[in-house]
Amino acid sequence: MHKLDKKPFIVFTVTNDLSYDQRMQRHARTLVEAGFEVLLVGRERSFSKPLLEEVFLQKRIKCFFEKGKFFYLEYNLRLFFFLLFCKARIYAAVDLDTLFPHLLVSIIKQKKLVFDSHEYFTEVPEVANRPFTRAVWHKLAKFAIPFTDLRYTVGPSLAKELERVYHLPFYSIMNVPALVRTENKKELEEKIILYQGALNEGRCLVQLINAMKSIEAILWIAGEGDLSNELRTLVDQNNLENKVKFLGFVLPSELPKLAEKAFIGFNVLEPNGLSYQFSLANKYFDYIHAFIPQLCSPFIEYETLNKSNEVAVLTLWDENSIAHNLNKLLTDKELYQRLQNNCLKAAQEYNLQLESCKLVQLYQTL
Repeated sequence: MHKLDKKPFIVFTVTNDLSYDQRMQRHARTLVEAGFEVLLVGRERSFSKPLLEEVFLQKRIKCFFEKGKFFYLEYNLRLFFFLLFCKARIYAAVDLDTLFPHLLVSIIKQKKLVFDSHEYFTEVPEVANRPFTRAVWHKLAKFAIPFTDLRYTVGPSLAKELERVYHLPFYSIMNVPALVRTENKKELEEKIILYQGALNEGRCLVQLINAMKSIEAILWIAGEGDLSNELRTLVDQNNLENKVKFLGFVLPSELPKLAEKAFIGFNVLEPNGLSYQFSLANKYFDYIHAFIPQLCSPFIEYETLNKSNEVAVLTLWDENSIAHNLNKLLTDKELYQRLQNNCLKAAQEYNLQLESCKLVQLYQTL
């Protein structure tokens, strides 16, 4: 890990563990390659692994509180004082939960302020279902976002929605892998369904595990989260130990190796709020670049992208629909081959080489 003995040109901050933030790792590397000095700041948790050596600078902040409003208060306070003594030219907040310290410091120092909206923060279920909490975050956003010099998010539809709400231009920078392969992989001997991501509410993981009772395949689950123990118990209760394998936390650099062995990718959410309905998950593009068809939610970004590049079967989020459509992908060879060929085409259109040019151009305007 780089020591903080250099003056960062851009400082990004997130509230998660840097080791597993694939999106910010890609952005930081892209900007370093373009000649920017980048510092990425995140949180250190009790189970955090040592940071790997990177081309960008890294810093983790340790907090006494692990979650809830006290965590956000503590983290933002610690972050404010860190940023106050951080001699950057551009202060880039990733999501609303780190924007306020950046706003104060950018005003005090008269520096550029960037807002990177990884999701529709005021509409995520944890916020949207709590009226007072939502109102606080919404007022913060309405107050702070007009002070920003640049704003972007993860997809074109969400960019339009944020423009409508905040009356300011938002750009779209998709989180896509680098294009490294130009031919489909060989036929797989074992049919593996892969889910990669957090094990949290709304990810249809309970439905997926229950669906495995009627599916002749293996399910790999890469990630951990609030439902980790509950999902493992569910597997035990249904005697699915031979069908479902929990892989735990997997570093972003290891995910392509898993996808290489997979037959189908799983990317289904429940319609729990506007944030999910405007989502465009990292895994959507990771599956495309692994040339594996996927099961996907019928949300606005996926419907739009699937019309131009049909790489997924769109499904409802109930157990029966998930089981039916997984079996369809497992048995309909013509459908599977068509979607797999379309993945090859889509990878040429959505890749880091193209999106990185857009990201660099945005920062060059500041």
